[in-house]
Amino acid sequence: MSSTFFGLTIAASGLNTSQAQINTTANNISNVNTNGYSRQVVNTVASSALRCYQSWGTTGTGVEAESVTQRRDLYYDEKYWNNSSALGFYEKKEYYMKQIENYFNETNLDTGFTTIYTKMFNAMSTLQGNPGDMTVRKQFTSTAKQLTEYFNQLSTKLDDLQSSINDEIKTAVDDINSMAEKIAILNKQINIIEQGGGHANELRDQRAVLVDKLSKIVDVSATEKKVKNSNNPDMETGATYYQVYINGQILVDTYEHNTLAVVSRELDQNHNQSDIDGLYEIVWTVDGNKFNATPSGNGGELKAMFEVRDGNNNENLHGVVTATGSDTITVSYPTITDINELNMPTRGSLDVNNKEYTYNSFSYETDEKGNITNITFYLNQGLTVEEQGNLISKKLQAGDDVDYMGIPYYQNQMNLFLRNFCEAFNKIEIGAEVYDANGNAVTDINDIKINEVYDAAGNVIDDQEKLNSIINTMGVDLNGDLMNAFFIAKDKIDLNVEHQMRTDITSSTIYSAGDVDDDTRKYESYYLLTAKNVSIAKESDRDAGAFATTTKGNYTDGVDAAHLVEDLQRLQGTTKLFRGGGGDSFLQCIYADVTVDTQECNIFTKNFTNISTTITEQRMSVSGVDEDEEALDLMKFQNAYNLASKCISVFAEIYDRLILQTGV
Repeated sequence: MSSTFFGLTIAASGLNTSQAQINTTANNISNVNTNGYSRQVVNTVASSALRCYQSWGTTGTGVEAESVTQRRDLYYDEKYWNNSSALGFYEKKEYYMKQIENYFNETNLDTGFTTIYTKMFNAMSTLQGNPGDMTVRKQFTSTAKQLTEYFNQLSTKLDDLQSSINDEIKTAVDDINSMAEKIAILNKQINIIEQGGGHANELRDQRAVLVDKLSKIVDVSATEKKVKNSNNPDMETGATYYQVYINGQILVDTYEHNTLAVVSRELDQNHNQSDIDGLYEIVWTVDGNKFNATPSGNGGELKAMFEVRDGNNNENLHGVVTATGSDTITVSYPTITDINELNMPTRGSLDVNNKEYTYNSFSYETDEKGNITNITFYLNQGLTVEEQGNLISKKLQAGDDVDYMGIPYYQNQMNLFLRNFCEAFNKIEIGAEVYDANGNAVTDINDIKINEVYDAAGNVIDDQEKLNSIINTMGVDLNGDLMNAFFIAKDKIDLNVEHQMRTDITSSTIYSAGDVDDDTRKYESYYLLTAKNVSIAKESDRDAGAFATTTKGNYTDGVDAAHLVEDLQRLQGTTKLFRGGGGDSFLQCIYADVTVDTQECNIFTKNFTNISTTITEQRMSVSGVDEDEEALDLMKFQNAYNLASKCISVFAEIYDRLILQTGV
């Protein structure tokens, strides 16, 4: 049977519960603008009924505030994380692509490609009418040098952007490690509180904010499981296992967290010819295994950084291993057969049979049409006999496949245009060539003697009439001296060294800078020429008269002939130099590439921003604090509090009558 004063206890429970609800509502209202705060609610239950041994059996004992918990929905959290990764991916990519677009944009008409390119050919037209005028010649060489400097500067800007992205990758890795550590610490604090019977709502909010931030950098998923009592599986301990995964790999495992580290690539681990030195790879600190950001599903900022920094549009070299040696691998059926399209670094990495090898140089051979038939890589490590056999017929990949038109792609496109253009230009300027016994081009007319020089195929020229015919087709400068290459490549180590490329070589070995003497490197393929090092020959820069406008057969004192200039002018737009078009279409092709990607990023950024707004609204409908709703709750709980107070007042009158006014 209940106590005489039992009603007071019931009313007091209602009073206390209403007070807790009012306090929680006040806390919600106070945090209405707090980032990451989730609305809290008081969970109430009816107190256990009391048996009173009467016909009705039991009587109610009031209300209990069971817990104060936050309102969250994991479904909306996961939708938010997935969309945040996609949004971060396209936002970051759009940011970088707009910079690349600005580099190629001709907003400044004085320094744009079209202006400089047209100016050079206009100067060439003037030169055609006055081939002996030194002022006109100087004007032409100046515009030609301006063209090479345009590409030098553009390549440097892309290098700087690649370096900037590289630094941002390190910053992103530091942020991931910092958030992982904080999440692990919060997991422990949450479990300590909740094992004691409480609910760590504010700490859970802090953890959720960290996961939200993490989702913009990488793909994120999180799981939480309750910890059971090992002696009683049906009994919960109050603690939970909380795990966070990035790109499918575990980052946080409750109280423990893994860390990432950045490791600079060695010189023989570059993936593209144009890559700057020291690009970072990400590895797990615990075991050194590589963390690959690019295969992730939705993306994240980290994936965008790697795609723009390393994107080569899957145009790196592939082939099949057909021969091996103790320290060599030879591939045939290469996917790149044009020497001018070669984009692999002089020294880099190879992937064969799921194993990485590094090489310090390579050589190639061509067929009669100049197409590459096989490439031999000279490795830094030795191969066992068994390993040599296992590699035969295996597919080889040079560098890494990144299916995006990023910085390496645009560098390679500039290199391809310049190699085709400079090769065609130099070929017209120089004309035919003869070579000494060492294969070096003879540039002094007095050294060209019968039975002492060779043609491009290596055959000795033993017929004077044939030799005279060849000499007459060779370009000569203002003084009648044989023309050397006008466009050259500066050496990577010593800028004073100029490399004279040759178009007729059927095989060549590409050495790393500084590995061999200058004489051995004097004549190499156009692979050596890039946007970074292209220039005009110092001789032509110092002396405008060193430029050839005619051939030896048409030369008269003062160079009044200019038929070579007529051939050179066709390079402006008539001769096919780049993607099936003339040189003047270069910028159109490149700008089309970059603008399409930039517009795509812009469209997807807007789409995912709109989706983010919708998801956030759905998320906030569950966990957000609504001022109007809280105001209604405040009035409701206040009314309940007042009614509970009224109950206590009624019971006070009852007890007053019972105690003071009843009895004898």
